[in-house]
Amino acid sequence: VPIRKVAEKFRARLKKTEPIHLAAVLELAERAWRRPLAEAEKWELRGLYEKLRAKELPHERAIRLTLARVLTSPAFLYRLEKPAAGAKAAPVTNRELANRLSFFLWSSMPDAELQRAMNGKIPAADKVVVEQARRLLRDGRTRRLSVEFACQWLGIREFDTDDGKNEKLYPEFKKLRGAMYEESVRFFEDMFRNDGPVLDLLSADHTFLNERLAKHYGIPGVYGSRMRRVTLPDNSQRGGLLRHGSILAVTSYATRTSPVRRGKWVLDNIYGAPPPPPLPNVPALDETSVSAALPMRERLDTHRTNPVCASCHRTIDPVGFALENFDAVGRWRDHEGDNGPIDVSGGLPGVGELDGVAGLEAG
Repeated sequence: VPIRKVAEKFRARLKKTEPIHLAAVLELAERAWRRPLAEAEKWELRGLYEKLRAKELPHERAIRLTLARVLTSPAFLYRLEKPAAGAKAAPVTNRELANRLSFFLWSSMPDAELQRAMNGKIPAADKVVVEQARRLLRDGRTRRLSVEFACQWLGIREFDTDDGKNEKLYPEFKKLRGAMYEESVRFFEDMFRNDGPVLDLLSADHTFLNERLAKHYGIPGVYGSRMRRVTLPDNSQRGGLLRHGSILAVTSYATRTSPVRRGKWVLDNIYGAPPPPPLPNVPALDETSVSAALPMRERLDTHRTNPVCASCHRTIDPVGFALENFDAVGRWRDHEGDNGPIDVSGGLPGVGELDGVAGLEAG
C-alpha cells in the first residue's frame, strides 16, 4: 500500500535523525486521508505538535505522535462518505468515486493519475471513468482484486497455507497447494485484465500451470516451476473453475471427496440457488454405520432415505455426484477403488438430469 511505503520512509528518516518538518506530516495526512485537509484539521495537527513540544518532548518524538494521530484517524481507517449537513442523500463526489474505484480494483488508495483525472467539482464524464477503470485493470495491482474478491467468493482465501489433507493418503498435496491457489488467482487476474468473457468461468480453454501441477493434472509439455498460461487440447479434463484443484480440494474432506460439500458449493456460488440450512436438531450422518468400501453414491443413500434430510439432499447430492471424477486433491479418476466405474450422473434444479462435470457446466 503506498501509504505504508511513505510511513516507512518517515521511520527511516527518524532513525537517521534527519529533520522532518510539520509540513511534511500535513502532506502525508492528505495522502492518508485521501483528500485535502480542511483548515481546522491543519490547525488541529499543528496544535497537537505544539502541545507535545510544550511538554518538552523532543522534536522527533512529537512528530512521531502527530504522525500516529494521522494514522489512527477514522479518516484513514475508514472510507467516509458524508452527505451535506441535513441531506439524507447526495451524489457521489469525484473524489469518493475515485476511492471506490481504486479500493475495489486495487484494494488501495488512488494513485496520482486517478486523482488528477477525477479532480474537479463537475461530475466526471462516463468516458473518463471507463478509461481509468481500464487503466487500473491493466496494472499489476489488479491481482489484489483476484485475491480479495474472487478468492473470497470461491472460498479459497489462504488455501495456499492450509494443509487440509491427510498426508498419508495425499503426500503430494502440500507441494501442490501453492500452485493450485496460484492457478485460480491468475485465472481471474487474466480475465480481469483482458476483459475475458464471463462464460470462461466454466468453459475456458486454458488455465495456468507449472510443471508440478501439470503432471498432477496429466498435462504434458509444461516444464519448470514458473506458472504460465497453457492452452488446453479439446479433450482436456481441465479448464473452468469446476475443474480447478483448489476448488475441488477445498470442497472435499481430508480423506475423501464430498458430493454434499461440492453440491452445496456449486448451488451457492455458481448456480445462485443456495439450499436451505439444515433443520434444527437434525443429527449428523453417522458414517461409522456405513461401510467405507461402498461407492460414495451408496454411502450417501442415508441422506435421501431419511425423510428429514431427503428434501435438501435430493437437490444437493446429484450436483456433487457430477464432480466425482475428481478425487479429493483434484486428480481425474474413472474408478473409485475396486468399486468399478464411477457413476457421475447427476442433476440441477430446474434443468434436469446431466452427466459429469461437462453436463454440469452445460447446464
